Amino acid sequence: MNAYSMVAAVDSTPHDELVLGHMVLVKRIAYHLAARLPASVEIDDLEQAGMIGLIEAANNFDASHGASFETYAGIRIRGAMIDDIRKHDWTPRSVHHKYRQISDAINAIEAEQGRAAEPAEVATRLKISIDEYHKILNDSASSRLFSLDDCQGDPTLVRQSHALASETPDEVLSRTQFAGQLSAAIEKLPERERLVLSLYYEQDLNLKEIGEVLEVSESRVCQIHAQAVTRLRSVTENW
Repeated sequence: MNAYSMVAAVDSTPHDELVLGHMVLVKRIAYHLAARLPASVEIDDLEQAGMIGLIEAANNFDASHGASFETYAGIRIRGAMIDDIRKHDWTPRSVHHKYRQISDAINAIEAEQGRAAEPAEVATRLKISIDEYHKILNDSASSRLFSLDDCQGDPTLVRQSHALASETPDEVLSRTQFAGQLSAAIEKLPERERLVLSLYYEQDLNLKEIGEVLEVSESRVCQIHAQAVTRLRSVTENW
C-alpha cells in the first residue's frame, strides 16, 4: 500500500484535516532522513512509517498542552520512521563482533599512547588491512546513524523522550554526567573528525555536501564519520 493511500483508512473525524494538511511534513522528514541512510532504505518505507506516526499524532493531539500540531506531529513522524528502521536492523552479527574488536583496540591503543589512535594502528593490531578496517566501520555505521541524532536542535525533527519529565534525581545526575563525558570526548577527537560531526549533526549537511566542503569524496567523509562515532562509542559504552 502506498503511504499516502493510507489516509483513506482514517475514519472520518475532525482530525482528518490535520492528516491531509500535514502529509507534506511526512515527505520532508523522510527525505531528510534518507540523505543519512544507506541506499537500501526506501523512501516509500520511510513515508509509510511516517504516515502511521502522523495518523497517531492526529488522533492523540491535545491543543491544550500548548505545542503546535506541526511540532508534535514532527516528533511522532520521525520517531515512527526511526523505530521502523531500528526494527529492521540488517547488520549481520559478524559485523557487530568485528566492530567490538575495533572498539576494544582503539581503547587499548589510546590508553597506551595517551592520544587518538590512528586507523593504521588499529588495523595493524587486529591484523587486518586498512580497507577491511574501513569496511567494518562503514557496515556498522550504516545501521547506527541515529546514535547522535537526539543532539540535533530542530524541534520538528528531534525525537524527545516522554520519560524526561519523570526522571529521578539520580537519573538526571547520570544523564548530566554522560553529557559531560560525551562533550569531553568530542573535544579530544582529531580536528577533522570534530569538523565532520559538527557539519553533520549541527549544520545538518549530508555526507555529499560535507565532502564538497572538505574537498574529499563522499566515501572518505563516511570513513571519517564512522571513525569519530567509533571513538565516541568506545569512550561512552559503559553508559
